[in-house]
Amino acid sequence: MSLIASARQQWLANPRRDLLAGTVVALALIPEAIAFSIIAGVDPAVGLYASVVIAVTIAFVGGRPAMISAATGAMALLMVGLVRDHGLEYLFAASILCGVFQIIIGLLKLGRYIKFVSRSVMTGFVNSLAILIFLAQMPELIGANWQTFALVGAALVVIYGFPRLTRAVPSPLVAIILISVFVMMTGLDVRTVGDMGQMPSTLPVFHLPSVPLTWETLAIIAPISATLAFVGLLESLLTANLLDDITDTPSDKDRETRGQGIANILSPLFGGMAGCAMIGQSIINVTSGARGRLSTLWAGLFLLFLILVLRDWVAQIPMAALVAVMIMVSIGTFDWGSVLKLRSTPFQSSVVMIATTVTVVATHDLSKGVILGVLLSAVFFMRKVGKTIAVTEIETPEKGVLRYRVTGQLFFASADLFAASFEHHGHPKRVEIDMTDAHLWDLTGVAAVDKVVFRYRRQGAEVDVIGMNQAARTLVDQVGRFEKEHLPTAAAH
Repeated sequence: MSLIASARQQWLANPRRDLLAGTVVALALIPEAIAFSIIAGVDPAVGLYASVVIAVTIAFVGGRPAMISAATGAMALLMVGLVRDHGLEYLFAASILCGVFQIIIGLLKLGRYIKFVSRSVMTGFVNSLAILIFLAQMPELIGANWQTFALVGAALVVIYGFPRLTRAVPSPLVAIILISVFVMMTGLDVRTVGDMGQMPSTLPVFHLPSVPLTWETLAIIAPISATLAFVGLLESLLTANLLDDITDTPSDKDRETRGQGIANILSPLFGGMAGCAMIGQSIINVTSGARGRLSTLWAGLFLLFLILVLRDWVAQIPMAALVAVMIMVSIGTFDWGSVLKLRSTPFQSSVVMIATTVTVVATHDLSKGVILGVLLSAVFFMRKVGKTIAVTEIETPEKGVLRYRVTGQLFFASADLFAASFEHHGHPKRVEIDMTDAHLWDLTGVAAVDKVVFRYRRQGAEVDVIGMNQAARTLVDQVGRFEKEHLPTAAAH
């Protein structure tokens, strides 16, 4: 595909759907951006400006069309201590450094290693975020009047019922408009977007962080920046994976990594904080029909239009309508099949999925859950592969000669089983170990071969290890001892 054809496909394949979906996303971004600003302890303008700048930037430089990036709760939680102890300017500086770290990671092409996150961890990630999205709506419902519950119910009826009539317009947008008009006409006493906080009234202006350029400043912001970079990329790349599956289209993970870095450098330069991909808004976008970059660009531009030009109208949107949209997102995001198939799913996969979900929900920290899930997946995988090593004795008519065939993967998890599989009693004259069908992976595997060979040599046997592939032979040449040290055999004779 030519460059022009590719650009047309990513930007103009279906502009009407992209624009409508971006409109819904922009409306849903406002209360979340304000809420995340409050979590981080900064003015609502910081979250709103961040959402505008990051969305517009990532539309051009991101690697996953139709994915929405903005200010997020996962990032806001990490900023609380820095803002409290050192102030807003240090947050701007930390956000820029976060972007620098992410660009470096992108240039090193480390984003592709997200493929090592197992399906079970992905499912746990998706389910935990669905639960967190739902729980985030509870403050709007706990202690609310009956009118609020009625409006949420009515909005959900519109969201799920309107597509039966037509899919030309995203049903969440229809629900927001209808509920807003109804509340404005009846004057119902319910919470609105305006109750969340004061929206900015001016365009974001260029601003360099006012912090001393010293090693002390670097020592303060670097740990926070590194954590922000890691969590931001983790959430962004996992969200990109999810959208890849939903839309059945690929994404460029390394480009997305660099793009997130560029966006997080530009955001604080215009008064915003660092952000990352938003799974909720991304799901809203693609389920509303968006597939191109135009939806992300329009979401950012229309958000700016809303907060500057239509701010008085936007302030009257009832939170109940937006709560209903987010409840729809949480229901649609949760992988219900993963629960229904728990009995038929392998036990270890279920443990990984549940552990990831519970950890993220309990800590509200995506990174802790995903890291735990990846570690559990690795442990279970190594246990399984470690048991695949097999040592078979081959019958031979020659007296005093033992022949063994090794099959499977020899590494630290299977080394003990390998060493224990040989018969070391008696006094064979010669031992032949055939490793044609085995692969030796690490230093522990080499040490296990050394251990077996030296045991036989101490008994006076001559030992030959044959059939190693080139990679194993190179490793043995570098760190193995059995081909270099023959003194035990000589001493035994």
